[in-house]
Amino acid sequence: MKHSYQNPCADSWYRSIIAQPDLFPFAFTYNGIRYEGFSAEHFTTVARDVNTCAEKEDTILTFRKDDTLTVTVYCTHHFTHGSTEWKVVFSNSGSTDSGIIEDAGIALRFEGSYPMLKGIWGDHHNWYRPYSLDVTSAPVHFESNSGRATHVSFPYFNLEYGGGGCMLAIGWAGTWTADWRTDGAVTTYTARSVNNLHTRLAPGESIRTALFLRAPYTVRNESFATNYWRDWYMTTTLPPMAKDMPLTPFSTCCLDSDTGLPRTDGSMSERHFTWRPSMEKMLEQDVKVDFRWFDAGWYIAPDLQGCEASTWWHSVGTWELDPRKWPDKTFRESTDFAREHGMRTLVWFEPERVTDPENLAKNFGYDTRWAIRREGVEAISNNIGDPDCFAWTMGRIKKMLTDNRVEMYREDNNSDPAGLWKYMDALEGGDRLGITECKFIDAHYRMWDEIIACTLSYGGCGFVDSCASGGGRNDLESMRRGIPLLRSDYDRTTTSIRLSMTSAFNRWIPFCGSCNKEKNSQLASTGHIDEYVWRASYLPALNVDSQFVQDPDQDWDMLRFGLKEWHRVKAYLLKDLYVLTPWHTEEDTCGFTALAYHDPAENRGVLLAFRQEMCEEDTLYTSLPFVAADEVCTLTDEDTGEVLRFTGSQLQAGALKLKFDKPRTARLLWVEVTKQ
Repeated sequence: MKHSYQNPCADSWYRSIIAQPDLFPFAFTYNGIRYEGFSAEHFTTVARDVNTCAEKEDTILTFRKDDTLTVTVYCTHHFTHGSTEWKVVFSNSGSTDSGIIEDAGIALRFEGSYPMLKGIWGDHHNWYRPYSLDVTSAPVHFESNSGRATHVSFPYFNLEYGGGGCMLAIGWAGTWTADWRTDGAVTTYTARSVNNLHTRLAPGESIRTALFLRAPYTVRNESFATNYWRDWYMTTTLPPMAKDMPLTPFSTCCLDSDTGLPRTDGSMSERHFTWRPSMEKMLEQDVKVDFRWFDAGWYIAPDLQGCEASTWWHSVGTWELDPRKWPDKTFRESTDFAREHGMRTLVWFEPERVTDPENLAKNFGYDTRWAIRREGVEAISNNIGDPDCFAWTMGRIKKMLTDNRVEMYREDNNSDPAGLWKYMDALEGGDRLGITECKFIDAHYRMWDEIIACTLSYGGCGFVDSCASGGGRNDLESMRRGIPLLRSDYDRTTTSIRLSMTSAFNRWIPFCGSCNKEKNSQLASTGHIDEYVWRASYLPALNVDSQFVQDPDQDWDMLRFGLKEWHRVKAYLLKDLYVLTPWHTEEDTCGFTALAYHDPAENRGVLLAFRQEMCEEDTLYTSLPFVAADEVCTLTDEDTGEVLRFTGSQLQAGALKLKFDKPRTARLLWVEVTKQ
């Protein structure tokens, strides 16, 4: 039976801060004075709007500080999980500049013994490595300063304390900071977005903070916390596939390596005459995917030259199909063909960066003042926080999407923008630190909202693909609009890194994807695939890396095997997750990895177990924590048909033993749980 995560104590906490705004856990400094909460002594209540339904309550509280500054709190409480989230907007409703706003963030207190902070690091260099930190030993500090919010650090946290704990998250795609300290009985958590904020607001100007989340749970157990969070995420955060249609697992494939033409990364080699043989072969061999993936390199360069091979990075900004590659309406013909045969199309963009602003201005109507650039810095940021730049950029993107009926928008970001944001702040003059980031990130969320509305208008997706050189933009606000088709660029290499990431990342972001091959490098055109690699690649987004016409040794039976088995497994991949073995690094291939997905509503699931390449042992001893003592668990081996039955008591005593004939072997067992 599905667990109820309702939490009356959390509901009471929410009611208290709404009834008494002076208790609201938000603080900021204004004109040198520190304010904590919104007491009647310092703020005038302008409005209180409440909208309640069975699952949640939305509250908007508006306060006036002085003749210029208005502060609005947008708060949502989810009764289903006892979670509360909020963001704060500062607006200048006066006729003169406001005072200086700085250090805006939250401060939460948690009473309970033995506080432990658990979570994972970010993508680049850390590859989602888990951590478990004793807060009593020393204060804990996390900071992200690059402008790509989840590359090194990861703004999702599990604070265990007392008999339960609390999940915490910061939804901001820019810079952020989080700190913990404790006296052993009370743990204090402070967090903020826009790390260098120190700005006045001009008349009519507004800025917002991150979305901050507090989601307390009642059982101090890591599996319970993981599945409380995953259930919360699926209920409150996962965007829809389409209007009134929940997002369900899907498969993709990029055709760029199947053209026979020179390529590096992206879709540089694709032409108007290359796609049809690949798609027709997919249909002929019954290996059709859900989305054709059209990546970087399809656009004409700002100087009207073609984007070839390695020049894709240096040619962005036009968002117009290269007419030599795609004359007339040939790309639309390819998307129409896909639709006619039950496939859809996703297309890569990178709107936060431009190249060659002068030629963009000469040939495409760009204003060079929108280009944030600095001597000695190769990357040029496209200032979408400027309303005119936003309109120009959105016009070009939406025209390409609409003209070609592209169902999914994929976005990348291959530079760290924070340094250029600070440079732009300095150009504005004193007392404007952080203003560029504030406008930029707010515009970015609005950009995704407009793009989603655009694709939905003709039957496309209600979400975008979130990418920033891999896993750089997986913050909570972005995940309300997007999913990471590739949780990391590095997840296009070994099976070991794939299993390592699934054991860590999928605890936090349930809907994500990886490659389905084992390759020597991220950009290799060829690689290895067998049952072991396939089963390690079963994620809600299955990204098929195959050559359909260019590989004379293509193993069609193996390709069909993986796609068909994934279709049977995918129903469980967004359900409860149990990581049954210790986490290992990407280099460690000496042990076992075992993962169980369990649907508590149906009491069914799947167990995936891997004896890794250098593992000398042949038997894995494990248990299934979701099987109660008075239940019976039946496991059926997909490969042999062998049936194993255990009582819950036997499983709790460690009776489950899985044998593996040799290293580098994967076992898949179907799980069914019934009452004795």
